[in-house]
Amino acid sequence: LKMPPCTVIFDYFETWGSNTGIRKMTALDLARRGARAALADIKRESGSNAVVFMHLDLGSLKSVRSFAETFLKTECRLDLLINNAGVACTGTTEDGLGMMFGVNHIGHFLLTNLLLDHLNKCGQSRVVNVACVGHNFGTIDFNCLNSHKEVGVGDSFMDVFTTYCNSKLCNVLFNHELAKRLHGTNVTCYTLHPGAINSELTRGINKVAMMLMKPFFMFFFKNYVAGSQTTLHCALQEGLEPLSGCYFSNCTVRNVYPKARDDAVTKKLWEVSERLSGLSS
Repeated sequence: LKMPPCTVIFDYFETWGSNTGIRKMTALDLARRGARAALADIKRESGSNAVVFMHLDLGSLKSVRSFAETFLKTECRLDLLINNAGVACTGTTEDGLGMMFGVNHIGHFLLTNLLLDHLNKCGQSRVVNVACVGHNFGTIDFNCLNSHKEVGVGDSFMDVFTTYCNSKLCNVLFNHELAKRLHGTNVTCYTLHPGAINSELTRGINKVAMMLMKPFFMFFFKNYVAGSQTTLHCALQEGLEPLSGCYFSNCTVRNVYPKARDDAVTKKLWEVSERLSGLSS
């Protein structure tokens, strides 16, 4: 599928495999199809000169706002926003948010909201929120969120895994609520499980645990090219507009558990996210 001239924002968290793996393969494919993708080294490999790099640190709300301000001043249109960044590590952002909640959810939440008007001006445009199947194991504890500004606590392997899954549930819940709020506009949104990718996402996980899991990774995980296909499907496939708000895996719509489409939870998460991102007082 050849893309018409359009502008794409493809985000990533630069400390964690920004120019490798599924992020690179998705941006490379988009650039080859004619999109302006936000990865500097994609230009050479794609053969496309219509590639622009703009710095964006999703662990900094100031950086997100600065990026959005610069983008809105310099770019006349935005056709596709792919919220792809993801980390699996402990720590806090410069705004005091838990690292996984701050990068995996709040950064995307703020960025999307700051760019929605621009997206809506371009006719049919899309937001793609990359989640993962781990959201099925996630829960949202609002008491923990209010007290720790994170969706989990602890730094053991299982603690990190649980918090990561909780942050991925935030992605799916965000997409569900976003689709409702976008109803009747020119913008549609989709979330997805890209497949288990043997990427650099897990660099922050205990090395012993990673050694034990390596045989499983080699047997089960997709390569980067295969792992980017569902993201590309949600970004490029024609006729997906009636499926706005849906969750995809292997380029197919999948049902989600009730907890991932709970209207009361999505509304509350949205309100908390507005407050923590500074969109509301």
